[in-house]
Amino acid sequence: MIASLPWSDIDTVLLDMDGTLLDLHFDNQFWLEHLPQRYAERHGISRAMAELELAPLFNEHEARLTWYCLDYWTRELELPIREMKREVADLIALRPAADEFLAALREAGKQVVLITNAHRDSLSLKLERVELAPWFDRLISSHDYGFPKEDAQFWYALKQDIDFDPGRTLFIDDNLPILRSARRFGVAQLLAVSEPDSRRGRKDTEEFAAVEDYRELIRALQGVQP
Repeated sequence: MIASLPWSDIDTVLLDMDGTLLDLHFDNQFWLEHLPQRYAERHGISRAMAELELAPLFNEHEARLTWYCLDYWTRELELPIREMKREVADLIALRPAADEFLAALREAGKQVVLITNAHRDSLSLKLERVELAPWFDRLISSHDYGFPKEDAQFWYALKQDIDFDPGRTLFIDDNLPILRSARRFGVAQLLAVSEPDSRRGRKDTEEFAAVEDYRELIRALQGVQP
């Protein structure tokens, strides 16, 4: 299904970062393991109690801009979130062949734009560890617009900010609600990611075709190059 993408009808490729280009293991390890442990130590409670206290907070803010905001969690949890992320930053890693795919997109003359819900400070940390910036025409954080990618207003703000035709655009993201938001806006080509976290196995991408290996996309893309 992926090989049948109409590459000659795709001018713009929008790419998520965490779980799409980068292994989601870093983020899952930070939010599900490292942060609860540090929260427990900070408040003098057990790890199990820390998880019980954090779970409703996380659930309340899921899919909202605050969920992705380091400033918010620093205030709310009374923890130095930025510094704590650096403590496990050695886990930040590219997904296999993601950089090769980015190079192939540029060689094919596509407009390539990173759109991430990550806070600018998270984005900066990851760009320190993995050289992504040179492959992109723009690096956009949803915090720039004030709306997460799950929100329709993000897509209207993006359309005002950059010149792209949704009907001639491919968007790849590991988050299914975000893909559905893009589909409602009119983005024509959508792909999920089958294994965003290398330690957690494949996930069900439901109605969306999924990237398993970027080399498959590279072969199909190069097949339509002049």
